[in-house]
Amino acid sequence: MKVLIKSGRVIDPASNRDEIADIAIAAGRIIAIGSAPADFTPNRTVEASGCIVAPGLMDLAVRLREPGHEHEGMLESEMAATVAGGVTSLVCPPDTDPVLDEPGLVEMLKFRAEKLHQARVFPQGALTRNLQGEVLTEMVELTESGCVAFGQADVPLVNTQVLQRAMQYASTFDYAVWLRPQDYYLGQGVAASGALATRMGLSGVPVAAEVIAMQTIFELMRSTGARVHLCRISSAAGVALVRQAKDEGLPLTCDVSINSLHLTDIDIGYFDSRMRLNPPLRQQADREALREGLADGTIDALVSDHTPVDEDAKALPFAESEPGATGVELLLSLALKWGQESGVGLTRALAVLTSEPARVLGNALGTLQMSAGQLVVGGVADVCVFDPQTEWAVQPEILRSQGKHTPFSGYELPGRVRCTIVGGQIAFQA
Repeated sequence: MKVLIKSGRVIDPASNRDEIADIAIAAGRIIAIGSAPADFTPNRTVEASGCIVAPGLMDLAVRLREPGHEHEGMLESEMAATVAGGVTSLVCPPDTDPVLDEPGLVEMLKFRAEKLHQARVFPQGALTRNLQGEVLTEMVELTESGCVAFGQADVPLVNTQVLQRAMQYASTFDYAVWLRPQDYYLGQGVAASGALATRMGLSGVPVAAEVIAMQTIFELMRSTGARVHLCRISSAAGVALVRQAKDEGLPLTCDVSINSLHLTDIDIGYFDSRMRLNPPLRQQADREALREGLADGTIDALVSDHTPVDEDAKALPFAESEPGATGVELLLSLALKWGQESGVGLTRALAVLTSEPARVLGNALGTLQMSAGQLVVGGVADVCVFDPQTEWAVQPEILRSQGKHTPFSGYELPGRVRCTIVGGQIAFQA
């Protein structure tokens, strides 16, 4: 298919491109940026006047809920939500049922996703069998089947010796280890420790749970040389530690969720289970540190932490309800909102969704590496076209995700996706 994206404002953070231009696409690749070749006859024309034309977004934390949790989300519904949010590539954690610890399971997930012809799915393999923290998985075989990294999802690895062996093994093959920094014993609460949790009688998760886990990970990085990506840091102390570790030269990257970037524990209100999230929402000082860390590059990427939860699981009392929220359709708008409020500008707001996540994945992207997260002639045509001026109200019933629970329900957010192109094919058009 030949597609012409006409008269849009092309912004590519990777190359600092910001200009009004046409983009011509043929055979799944970008063949021209500026003006289309004279003999180019498109099958489809996307009128992008007044819109931003950006690289397709890359979300490093999207739970597709298959296999095993189909009551909370089907592959079809969550992939439709993904492209409606302008996301063309996603990483899914391994905590499915069964866990992504066997090559056959990974291959089946990728096969089913590819049949839908929507976003690209990059599975994260389990670091240990069944995420039980005892026996390492066959990382080489999982990589050959399509895994881009290895982690424990939200399941802490209690045995430090097993974690050390896993990082040694991963380092040998230059695989990335993705870890949620949370101490198992200190992380059993349902809200961030503080005055609000105490007043509401909710069990708390102290900042120390994150900091202690980080210190352990950093010591093991020093001894093993493993590359680590920290998933969804949530505290000011955590940001400071990451900054120190990067200054030291450790091969470290990290991300933050849209929830922690915009909300605080005060938003829990009167036991609002939509705010039951993992990691828990912390205090305003933590939120401000996370925003500053994302702005200055200490934090590499912004993620949706898309975790659809069904109605029954959220209807329980706060402490008993299932943590998680739908978010992939809100990712772009909440990044733009952060960009406006923080004054970092549109380019940085898009960078943490495009070029920076691509850099985190690096070699794991394979043949996509040279053009992922950017707009370059000859590169793969993954494109997001959105109207930055349009504001929309978040209403659960209009979300395409099967999970309708979001802490941002009722918010007025900037930016509406008009068209998502994946591999030169129009996957979504409003």
